[in-house]
Amino acid sequence: MAKKPVSDETQSNREISIEQRETEGLSLGTIVRRRFFRHKAAVASLIVLFLIALLAFTSVGVVIGGSGKLVVNQETGRLIVDGLRIEGWWKYNWYENYPVLNSGGTPTLSLWPFQIGEHPFGQDTLGKDIFARVMRGIQQSLLVIALVGTIATLIGVIVGSVSGFFRGRLDSLLMRFTDVIIIIPTLVLGAVLGRTFGGNAVSLGILLGLIAWTGLARLVRAEFLSLREREFVDAARVAGASNARIIFRHILPNAIGVIVVNATLLMSAAILIETSLSYLGFGIVAPDISLGQIISEYNEAFKTRPWLFWYPGLFIVLIALAINFVGDGLRDAFDPRQRRLPRQGGAWQDLKKLIAERGQK
Repeated sequence: MAKKPVSDETQSNREISIEQRETEGLSLGTIVRRRFFRHKAAVASLIVLFLIALLAFTSVGVVIGGSGKLVVNQETGRLIVDGLRIEGWWKYNWYENYPVLNSGGTPTLSLWPFQIGEHPFGQDTLGKDIFARVMRGIQQSLLVIALVGTIATLIGVIVGSVSGFFRGRLDSLLMRFTDVIIIIPTLVLGAVLGRTFGGNAVSLGILLGLIAWTGLARLVRAEFLSLREREFVDAARVAGASNARIIFRHILPNAIGVIVVNATLLMSAAILIETSLSYLGFGIVAPDISLGQIISEYNEAFKTRPWLFWYPGLFIVLIALAINFVGDGLRDAFDPRQRRLPRQGGAWQDLKKLIAERGQK
């Protein structure tokens, strides 16, 4: 007697029941973590981001506090950065000139035979070490990303949650204000504010964070409008919970998926906006540097010394792609529709099944 073929719907239901049995009794954090680590591209991107940050902050060191401007050390007569400088393991600074070793400042990095050399990313005509400048630019870009992500997320969550929960006139007022910010192009508004109040990574990150929250606010509002009508919110009201407790203890945890995913998208957009503003001269300005400023400074040497563009451009692409992949992994991890476990064997198993079916015919 021939076996009755199993339909796709039956197979899907079996996989869902397996997933439900595996996640039974687990917290949301544990379930999200397991789903995230199944996303290989997201995990690899997270590792790449960590390695880039580790390389940038340990190689040329960091500067804490101070104005960040260049001052003369009274004892040595050398230029130093104003602030507490924690030295790194790389022997060259991003602001000093050194003797040009190779003809034209070509990079000393070689893949075969492998060697790093004195200036792996090359030098400019003044003798500045490009590796040190790129590492400092990565530091500034990551600082801007962190500030934009933190500030924009906080403002967007507060505005969206208050608007979606209370509705009425307050909702109309907040949403009209949000619409006013949205219709102004972010790059134009960032350029005006950056030229007026910017100049360094901290001020630029704060300014961009103050104007980048609008999209997240609208998404959070939509989530709150849906969640406030659920039964658990009515139960909390009957139990005597205050509005603040309902918002922060009952509704907000259920909207955390939308918030986290869109926060990563904000951060990936932040590095592109910062690079664009610095390239146009409205972002981070000298004596500090960023990846966009490096490209802008050497734009006239594109044909004669292209290595001055290779490395800052490479790291801009790597950081933006890595953050996007991490956001994609978080979206899949928080998405309640992503319940099915991957089939054992994956594409290889599907190929063998297809070959077996063809052989039977």
